[in-house]
Amino acid sequence: MRTVDYVIRYVEDLERAVAFYRDVLGLELRFTDEAYAEFSTGSVKLALFPRERLPDLLGREALAGASPEGEVLFLVDDVDAEAERLRAAGVRILTGPVDRPWGHRTVHLLDADGLVVKLAQEIPRQDRDR
Repeated sequence: MRTVDYVIRYVEDLERAVAFYRDVLGLELRFTDEAYAEFSTGSVKLALFPRERLPDLLGREALAGASPEGEVLFLVDDVDAEAERLRAAGVRILTGPVDRPWGHRTVHLLDADGLVVKLAQEIPRQDRDR
């Protein structure tokens, strides 16, 4: 089963972007930290991620000559099986599968137009301060 869980915008200035979405558009801010902000928007979440942190998330070579604007996250049952299937189909995998502390095992890939797509499988969340 594939379900859209997040739409993530890559932003230049996280504080400025949070202020816009919260104060101008009136979205409810669920939480934020130094590298992430998440808003309640019904069944699909809107998140913001600082562009300066993309090399850590996607890899420097994935970003060479690219300027991605954001990603769409689809929840899947088995991210490893999906990654294997996609590699066999010739899809360009950027990172993963890898466990993330926020409770996802993820794989980042490029779609046919070079846009970032993330597949995520829910896993137990690792303890960390938010």
